Amino acid sequence: MFLKWKNNKSDYIFTFIVYASVVLISLLILYPLLFVVIASVSDPDLVASGQVLFWPKGITLEGYRYIFRDQRIWSGYYNTIRYTFFGTLIALTITIPAGYALSRTDMAGRGFVMKLLIVTKYFSGGLIPTYLVVKGLHLVNTPYVLMILGSFSVFNLILCRTFFMNTMPLELQEAAEIDGCSIFQYFIKIVLPLSKSIIAIMVLYYAVGHWNSFFNGLIYVSDAKLYPLQLILRDILISGQSVDPSVSDPEAIELMKQIARTIKYGVIIVSSLPVLILYPFVQKHFVKGVMIGSLKG
Repeated sequence: MFLKWKNNKSDYIFTFIVYASVVLISLLILYPLLFVVIASVSDPDLVASGQVLFWPKGITLEGYRYIFRDQRIWSGYYNTIRYTFFGTLIALTITIPAGYALSRTDMAGRGFVMKLLIVTKYFSGGLIPTYLVVKGLHLVNTPYVLMILGSFSVFNLILCRTFFMNTMPLELQEAAEIDGCSIFQYFIKIVLPLSKSIIAIMVLYYAVGHWNSFFNGLIYVSDAKLYPLQLILRDILISGQSVDPSVSDPEAIELMKQIARTIKYGVIIVSSLPVLILYPFVQKHFVKGVMIGSLKG
């Protein structure tokens, strides 16, 4: 009886440590997100002085009013949604069929193709050669460059290939061919309906990548009408932080600093909210995607 109680006591202690660790780690991860939300609706002076920690103080929506009064925000949202939608569509059109093709054992030269792709994963031409290629294709300062760049990832291709290799047995294809199904019909009518999980994962990966894309817009686009949301938010934040050298009025300088403090956290929320809304709907597929290739059999 004493031995049984001793074993149960060890189990209870271990369970308590596990749960306490999970709670502590969750708080460490969630608190910065919570603080950004709280700070975005709090008085910026109180935030700067460290008086805002766990709940908002001096609640104000002036930062959001200042951000959304700028018409460029709506233009940026439209551009980013457009780039994300078409960029993700292009990415799926390339990655899913390519991953399936490279998973087939009867594809000639698939090993050589994979080696070439893996080389490009670790070595690239660099920024200047890429810019010269984009310029040579007359894509600079066009919306197409932000849809095409970032629409293919070797890592995502490997995930798709591993998924198809582990979940699409050759016998399934042979059975479909016996029933008179061509390779194209097999891919459209059988493979794709059975691949909803990997498609959802690819949508999440590529959509988040396009939504957060900042550097490509900075390098390849100079027309403000084509700016993605991230670039516009950057300009708003910089314009709020910068002080005009010709301004010598202390009150005007303080007002500019006040605006910068007011919009700083609101900008983070505005740019992150759509992705945070999307994530819960594909969370289970995201977890499955992380586990792809870890277990076989």
